[in-house]
Amino acid sequence: MFTSNIGRLRFFLYSLGLAVAETVVIVICIVSTIGFEGLINSGPGPSRQGMAGAVLVASLIFVALRGNIASRRTRDANGRRWILWAYIALSAVYALLQAGVLLVVKFGDPESIPGGLNLLAFSIFGLWCTILWAKPVAGSNIDELTDVFDFDGPLPASTRTGRTAVPAAPRAAVAASAARIPPAPQPFGRPRPAGFGKRGI
Repeated sequence: MFTSNIGRLRFFLYSLGLAVAETVVIVICIVSTIGFEGLINSGPGPSRQGMAGAVLVASLIFVALRGNIASRRTRDANGRRWILWAYIALSAVYALLQAGVLLVVKFGDPESIPGGLNLLAFSIFGLWCTILWAKPVAGSNIDELTDVFDFDGPLPASTRTGRTAVPAAPRAAVAASAARIPPAPQPFGRPRPAGFGKRGI
């Protein structure tokens, strides 16, 4: 399940599902630690460490999951490995910086949010699009095809009829060649009678 190749549509749907799930988990981490009211009213520092740590651990888990589907998509399209590793590495850095921003951000002060975080997000999105639109290699999805279609089951009637009709042609060819073989040459003169006859005087 976690090792088979995936195409563009499945990669897009998996990525969308992981993005929604990560957002929900981060919200749960904030609510279960200090809550949104506590996050807004609290100052940067030790009071947010538990919340930032929970968000960081959850984000790194989702980075690993996104790296898994990106690796399967890259293998399906025979993509470049450095794009895959850059995507995973930048996603991990983004998760670390995101937890750090939640730890030090001052609500009501836009300058407390580093502008480089948005630039990093756009870079990750560009790498994701590159992995998504990579052209699949012909025949790379043979494992998925064998999983969907059962080749070990009984053959259709038309296939069995075709297979049984194949030997008829060689038999006809052999019969035609046998008919063209000339008969064996007969000896000259009167054939010798069988058995013993009387000798002449």
